[in-house]
Amino acid sequence: MKSFKYKFTRLLKALMILGMALCAVGFGVNLYYCITNGASHAADPVYPIMQYVLMFFVTVVLFALLLSIMVSSAYIIDGKFFKTRFGFITSKYDVEKITTITLDRKTDKLTVTFSSGEFIVIVVKQQWYDEFVTALLLANPKIKYDIISLDKDDLDKK
Repeated sequence: MKSFKYKFTRLLKALMILGMALCAVGFGVNLYYCITNGASHAADPVYPIMQYVLMFFVTVVLFALLLSIMVSSAYIIDGKFFKTRFGFITSKYDVEKITTITLDRKTDKLTVTFSSGEFIVIVVKQQWYDEFVTALLLANPKIKYDIISLDKDDLDKK
C-alpha cells in the first residue's frame, strides 16, 4: 500500500484553520448562552434545548470534518484499488479501469483518466509525481503514461 498526502494551498489551509476557529468560537458562545440563560427562562423549554444541542452538534461535526480533511487527506494505491481520502470522505476506484496518466508540464498537473471518461487531477507535491506514477504502473502495467512537454507546445504555437 502506497500513500501520497494531499497538497493543500496556503489559502485553503488558512480557510480550514479559520473554519475550525469559528467552530470553536461558536461552541464557546453556545456554551456561554447555555450556562447563562439555560432553558428555564423560556416559556417552552424544548426549543432552547433543541437549539443548544443542534449548535453543539453542528460545531463539533464541522470542526471534526475540517480537522480530518487537514490531517488525513491522501491518495492511496492499494493493489487493486486507487482510493482518494478527504477526511471522512473516501472514494474507491478499480486500478484496472485506469487507462491513462497524463503529466502536463505546462500546467504541472497530473491527471488520471478512467475507461468511463472520468478523470481526477492529482494534487500532490511535484517531487512525488514519478513515485505516484510508478506505484500506479506497478498496480496496472497496462496504463498508458503520457507527458505533454513545454517544448512541443511552444513549437506548435509558432
